[in-house]
Amino acid sequence: MEDTTVTVIGIMLASLIMFVVPLMLIADRSDDISQLISQTVTAEFVDEVVKTGRITAEEYQKFISGLQSSGNNYDVDIELKILDENISKVVTDNDYSKIGNNAYYSIFTSQIEEKIGISGRDLQNSDGKLVLKQGDEIAVTVKNSSATLSQALKSFYYNSTGSDLHIIVATAAGTIAINGSGVR
Repeated sequence: MEDTTVTVIGIMLASLIMFVVPLMLIADRSDDISQLISQTVTAEFVDEVVKTGRITAEEYQKFISGLQSSGNNYDVDIELKILDENISKVVTDNDYSKIGNNAYYSIFTSQIEEKIGISGRDLQNSDGKLVLKQGDEIAVTVKNSSATLSQALKSFYYNSTGSDLHIIVATAAGTIAINGSGVR
């Protein structure tokens, strides 16, 4: 009788190892691919903004579509630091490249979406682009908001809530290299 119990437990343990471990490895590999996709798409978006000096509704939609191609949902945080030239006019030397002569103000994702007409509020008044100037800065952070299979398995395995568990995170930042008003 004792041999039968040990045999049943051994078979159950072996079947668990045969099915759960490969499933966790495949789920982790899927998260690695999603990480690569989100990092690549985010870097391409920031590079395009840096090169052209503007954010268009088409580019933004392409960015969001590229992120969604991984099969996950993402929270996108964009911060634009706009160079305020008015503060520099107070300085007598008017050298914008000197440290201390420049001040920035920030606009964030929802404001950017409004300006390019994505939010739906000002679509008829928007020309679908946000023009930036040389010296402005952009920072984009992307985090997955939906639980992946790997996150669900790890949450179950470790008995954690997983509410703050963001496995897939991508960031990119850059300084605008060209005035966007004369592009295309």
